[in-house]
Amino acid sequence: MTSKQTSKTILVLNCGSSSLKYEVFRMPGKESLGKGTVERIGETGSFLAQNSPKGTIRIEESMPDHGCAMARISKALVDPQGGILESIEEIDAIGHRVVHGGEQFSESVVITSEVLVAIEANIELAPLHNPANLTGIREAMKMLPGRPNVAVFDTAFHQTMPPSAYLYGLPRELYEKYKIRRYGFHGTSHRYVTNRALALMKRDAANTNLITCHLGNGASITAVENGKSVDTSMGFTPLEGLMMGTRSGDFDPAIWGYLEDRGYSSKDLVDMVNKKSGLVGLSGISNDMRDLEGAVDLGDKNATEALEVFAHRVRKYIGAYSAELFKVDGLVFTGGIGQYGVRMRERICHRLENIGIVMDYARNTANGSKEGIVSTPYSPTTILVIPTNEELQIAIDTYDIACAKTADV
Repeated sequence: MTSKQTSKTILVLNCGSSSLKYEVFRMPGKESLGKGTVERIGETGSFLAQNSPKGTIRIEESMPDHGCAMARISKALVDPQGGILESIEEIDAIGHRVVHGGEQFSESVVITSEVLVAIEANIELAPLHNPANLTGIREAMKMLPGRPNVAVFDTAFHQTMPPSAYLYGLPRELYEKYKIRRYGFHGTSHRYVTNRALALMKRDAANTNLITCHLGNGASITAVENGKSVDTSMGFTPLEGLMMGTRSGDFDPAIWGYLEDRGYSSKDLVDMVNKKSGLVGLSGISNDMRDLEGAVDLGDKNATEALEVFAHRVRKYIGAYSAELFKVDGLVFTGGIGQYGVRMRERICHRLENIGIVMDYARNTANGSKEGIVSTPYSPTTILVIPTNEELQIAIDTYDIACAKTADV
């Protein structure tokens, strides 16, 4: 006798220091029922905005802390006019984005007291993110006591990197004492587009190598061998690697001491390389690719050079990972720039023909931001544009870990 799977309702939470994003999915059908965000928590002008098939809700009221934000979300979810659910009790499980799992977690897990302790222990590795992630978990537990909560770590996908990729050329005691190593980030996005690329290419992970480019205001690139991350551009922090919207990416570390000798404080330098560098720093205009493309069309030299540096850095990593992987079956573009930046994809792929990555430029233009293949039919490497969906990946993990075993099959 056979019976269909029982549907489950999953709430996905992404809790930041002053924001709380959420989305509700019906699983295993991967159907989004609606989503929303609370912004400026603990600040003036805080508000909630929610969209669902019933309509749009926008509520502007004081929300001094995340507990107040969660209380407001619980009301918005069941709002008679624009709500997503009939009752908050419909939620079967909650999935949480957690930025840093350190070396303890190589996959998503049901949250227990031991997991909470481990997330808290990794605060020193992600002081801006893990505390907020913990707050979201604890508030969800208060709102829905007894429901399973699942942690999905940004770093988990990259825990398959070998020591040759994650160790730095620093004294080993820094790794042994302080766990200074490459961790990588955007892992949930890289994992989602990896699985989607395999489906589109009709290939099995066991014999497929990919290079996945998550390009947005934060940007990273990952080498995926047989479905597993073997190298990634972000490092101990999200600063390393590609040049980004406001982050410098790779630079000679001796520059730091050089500038300190000339009066820059460590605090000034941290702020500069994280918030005032990258596209905005080089162009002097904006970190938004659309603004820079417009400036390029008007002949702005600094904007042109900023975009050329961005493309050069991405192309450089693609070349390095191509050598490491031996063969590359697919090159994936995702993230805000990767998905929508048609001209940037062209800049990056120009000159990659010599390593078997051949873009069909007319096809790339026609494809725009849609999911699809933008390489030529004869390209040894398939080039794909795949919109990422980290929230859906969190919902998939949460369902698989916390609900699938109890669902009727």
